[in-house]
Amino acid sequence: MKNTVELEFNDVLAVAEAARAEAQRNQWAVTIAVVDAGGHLLHLQRLDGAAPLSAHIAPSKARTAALGQRESKIYEEMINNGRVSFLSAPEVQGLLEGGVPIMKDGRCLGAVG
Repeated sequence: MKNTVELEFNDVLAVAEAARAEAQRNQWAVTIAVVDAGGHLLHLQRLDGAAPLSAHIAPSKARTAALGQRESKIYEEMINNGRVSFLSAPEVQGLLEGGVPIMKDGRCLGAVG
Protein backbone atom coordinates (compact mmCIF):
# COMPACT_ATOMS: atom_id res chain seq x y z
CA MET A 1 0.00 0.00 0.00
CA LYS A 2 1.30 3.45 -0.90
CA ASN A 3 1.02 6.54 1.20
CA THR A 4 -0.34 9.54 -0.63
CA VAL A 5 0.47 13.18 -0.07
CA GLU A 6 -2.23 15.76 -0.62
CA LEU A 7 -2.31 19.51 -0.78
CA GLU A 8 -3.35 20.93 2.57
CA PHE A 9 -5.13 24.23 3.13
CA ASN A 10 -1.93 26.13 3.94
CA ASP A 11 -0.23 24.63 0.86
CA VAL A 12 -3.06 25.89 -1.33
CA LEU A 13 -2.81 29.37 0.18
CA ALA A 14 0.98 29.42 -0.31
CA VAL A 15 0.67 28.39 -3.97
CA ALA A 16 -2.04 30.98 -4.57
CA GLU A 17 0.00 33.71 -2.88
CA ALA A 18 3.10 32.87 -4.94
CA ALA A 19 1.00 33.01 -8.12
CA ARG A 20 -0.54 36.33 -7.05
CA ALA A 21 2.88 37.82 -6.30
CA GLU A 22 4.18 36.69 -9.72
CA ALA A 23 1.14 38.18 -11.43
CA GLN A 24 1.58 41.49 -9.62
CA ARG A 25 5.31 41.57 -10.39
CA ASN A 26 4.49 41.18 -14.08
CA GLN A 27 1.39 43.40 -13.95
CA TRP A 28 -0.86 40.57 -15.15
CA ALA A 29 -4.59 40.95 -14.49
CA VAL A 30 -5.43 37.25 -14.14
CA THR A 31 -7.48 34.75 -12.22
CA ILE A 32 -5.63 32.18 -10.11
CA ALA A 33 -7.04 28.69 -9.66
CA VAL A 34 -5.60 25.85 -7.58
CA VAL A 35 -6.93 22.31 -7.97
CA ASP A 36 -6.15 18.97 -6.36
CA ALA A 37 -4.75 15.94 -8.21
CA GLY A 38 -8.24 15.05 -9.45
CA GLY A 39 -8.76 18.52 -10.89
CA HIS A 40 -11.22 19.62 -8.19
CA LEU A 41 -11.16 23.33 -7.45
CA LEU A 42 -9.63 24.28 -4.09
CA HIS A 43 -9.04 28.01 -4.59
CA LEU A 44 -10.13 30.69 -7.05
CA GLN A 45 -9.11 34.35 -6.96
CA ARG A 46 -9.83 36.90 -9.69
CA LEU A 47 -7.34 39.75 -9.39
CA ASP A 48 -8.31 43.35 -10.01
CA GLY A 49 -8.80 44.01 -13.70
CA ALA A 50 -9.01 40.34 -14.71
CA ALA A 51 -11.65 39.58 -17.32
CA PRO A 52 -14.69 37.73 -15.95
CA LEU A 53 -14.08 34.95 -18.49
CA SER A 54 -10.73 34.22 -16.83
CA ALA A 55 -12.61 32.83 -13.83
CA HIS A 56 -13.70 29.98 -16.12
CA ILE A 57 -10.44 29.59 -18.04
CA ALA A 58 -8.02 29.42 -15.07
CA PRO A 59 -9.67 26.38 -13.41
CA SER A 60 -9.79 24.61 -16.79
CA LYS A 61 -6.06 25.16 -17.34
CA ALA A 62 -5.29 23.94 -13.82
CA ARG A 63 -7.54 20.88 -14.24
CA THR A 64 -5.82 20.00 -17.52
CA ALA A 65 -2.38 20.28 -15.90
CA ALA A 66 -3.41 18.16 -12.91
CA LEU A 67 -5.09 15.39 -14.90
CA GLY A 68 -2.32 15.30 -17.51
CA GLN A 69 0.43 15.73 -14.90
CA ARG A 70 2.19 18.20 -17.20
CA GLU A 71 1.96 21.84 -18.17
CA SER A 72 -1.14 22.67 -20.19
CA LYS A 73 0.99 24.50 -22.75
CA ILE A 74 2.19 21.10 -24.01
CA TYR A 75 -1.33 20.40 -25.25
CA GLU A 76 -1.61 23.83 -26.84
CA GLU A 77 1.67 23.20 -28.67
CA MET A 78 0.48 19.77 -29.87
CA ILE A 79 -2.73 21.28 -31.23
CA ASN A 80 -0.87 24.15 -32.87
CA ASN A 81 1.41 21.57 -34.51
CA GLY A 82 -1.53 19.75 -36.07
CA ARG A 83 -2.49 17.17 -33.42
CA VAL A 84 -6.04 18.50 -33.25
CA SER A 85 -7.35 15.20 -31.86
CA PHE A 86 -6.57 16.57 -28.39
CA LEU A 87 -9.49 18.97 -28.84
CA SER A 88 -11.80 15.99 -28.31
CA ALA A 89 -10.10 14.70 -25.14
CA PRO A 90 -12.67 14.09 -22.39
CA GLU A 91 -12.59 16.09 -19.17
CA VAL A 92 -10.06 18.67 -20.39
CA GLN A 93 -10.97 22.04 -21.83
CA GLY A 94 -8.02 24.17 -20.73
CA LEU A 95 -5.71 23.23 -23.57
CA LEU A 96 -3.93 26.58 -23.35
CA GLU A 97 -0.67 27.72 -21.80
CA GLY A 98 -0.97 28.62 -18.14
CA GLY A 99 -1.68 25.42 -16.21
CA VAL A 100 1.25 24.09 -14.18
CA PRO A 101 1.23 20.87 -12.15
CA ILE A 102 2.34 20.87 -8.53
CA MET A 103 4.76 17.94 -8.26
CA LYS A 104 6.44 16.33 -5.25
CA ASP A 105 8.67 13.25 -5.47
CA GLY A 106 7.40 12.52 -8.97
CA ARG A 107 3.73 12.67 -7.97
CA CYS A 108 1.21 15.27 -9.03
CA LEU A 109 -0.49 16.84 -6.01
CA GLY A 110 -2.58 19.27 -8.03
CA ALA A 111 -2.03 22.26 -10.27
CA VAL A 112 -2.30 26.00 -10.56
CA GLY A 113 -3.79 27.85 -13.50
